[in-house]
Amino acid sequence: MSRFRSLWQASVNATKKALTWELEEMLPPVEKCIFKFSSKEDLKRWHLYSDSEYGGLSSASLEIKDGGNGSDCTGVFSGSLFTEISEGSKLSINRSGFCGMRSKKFDGFIDLDGYDSIAMRLKGDGRCYISTDKQKITHGKLLYLLQRETGIQLRQVSDFFDKATCVPLTRYLPTWKGNVIDADMEMNPGRVVGMSLSVNSQGGGFIGAKLGAGDFRVEIDWIKALRMP
Repeated sequence: MSRFRSLWQASVNATKKALTWELEEMLPPVEKCIFKFSSKEDLKRWHLYSDSEYGGLSSASLEIKDGGNGSDCTGVFSGSLFTEISEGSKLSINRSGFCGMRSKKFDGFIDLDGYDSIAMRLKGDGRCYISTDKQKITHGKLLYLLQRETGIQLRQVSDFFDKATCVPLTRYLPTWKGNVIDADMEMNPGRVVGMSLSVNSQGGGFIGAKLGAGDFRVEIDWIKALRMP
């Protein structure tokens, strides 16, 4: 009888929660760590790319910062941007001078449903960096892989920002080959299949951003999803 009574009481409590709309218990945690950069194993989840794949001369690396110790370690995404093209290159590109790091393919999804912002703890160099996510969405009877991106300007600082760089998901716009497109498709934050961070010599349109060819360097501590109050 006591077992039946406990089951009945649990059912009553669950019904009360649903009827009184205790939303806080139904929502995800306030923050969710998506990627961290404190070990070499963490960095193995990322793939580097640059215009060198198409005949350009730019290069990039992703390494653990020297002097780090365990959880104090951070990743360093750095390299050099060149606007020239290799002589004799058989591949043609409209513009050179770009590098990026993208998360490797994996089974499943990054579930951002219930969150409204992406936060990144970064130390910048004055350049503009582009944050990108990729989602699998259904439009009609077809399945699409839609890329969305937004620019973030990281001023040159000697230490990490006291507050993380926080970007609302509404700032991410659908793009195709670097250009914003008018895509009448409903976003699906629960089916994100990848993220990336990139930089180019054009500067991303931010006033005062560092432009042109030359070195770049950004330190990365973590990337998280946030649910703002």
